[in-house]
Amino acid sequence: MKEVVLHVYDVTNSGSEKTNNTILQINRIFKDRIGLGGIFHSAIQVYGDEEWSFGFCEQGSGVFSCPPSRNPMYTYRERIVLGETDCSIFDVNMMLRELSQAWPGQSYDLLAKNCNHFCDTFCERLGVPKLPGWVNRFANAGDTAVVVAGNAAFRLRQAKQEIVTASKVAYRFMSGLASNPNSEGTPESPSNSNRGTPKFQGAWFKNLMSMGAKPSTSTSELLEESGVIPTRPQQHSEVATQLETK
Repeated sequence: MKEVVLHVYDVTNSGSEKTNNTILQINRIFKDRIGLGGIFHSAIQVYGDEEWSFGFCEQGSGVFSCPPSRNPMYTYRERIVLGETDCSIFDVNMMLRELSQAWPGQSYDLLAKNCNHFCDTFCERLGVPKLPGWVNRFANAGDTAVVVAGNAAFRLRQAKQEIVTASKVAYRFMSGLASNPNSEGTPESPSNSNRGTPKFQGAWFKNLMSMGAKPSTSTSELLEESGVIPTRPQQHSEVATQLETK
């Protein structure tokens, strides 16, 4: 039996202190205060002094490793023991070889095939529980790309846009809850979800709520206090404009 460990990071690889701080604020509110989720990178450690994860690259496998809790692209958050595996080190090496072939870097998709999905697949093959729901809940809700991964230098422009999008969604999520908690809608398809600015969708909120705890009634105040949203709801589009220009 060998211990399987999940390493979780806050996604702070935009190259901008402003946008990185916005991500940290979103994670503190949506994960630490509400318990729903956030914008996270994950990796699995089993046997040896390496953690394994998945990200975007133009050529070859997207599966990569680095020393545990030491991925330089992100801000380390926590270590979670998922269980123990009966697999031998030989079995694990074979799994990683197969996963490396099945997960090319170009197949990376922010909603359907990100680092958290890879870790879930790896855990399933190891025979241990999958990741806690909050780690990948925003992507699983199916309405917006809130997980940033891959090569920061190559995807810097896209990463910044995705962080801006996450900020918009965070605001619209809470303003929609406050103004029309019973609204219904049709979420965008994964293929279109990261094109332009996604709208707040009632169905996305419903999916998110079905997988997590109900947020407190003071959430809007928390967002305003933290600076993620403006104090005047009618001017929420200014948040994205400021982030895009700074």
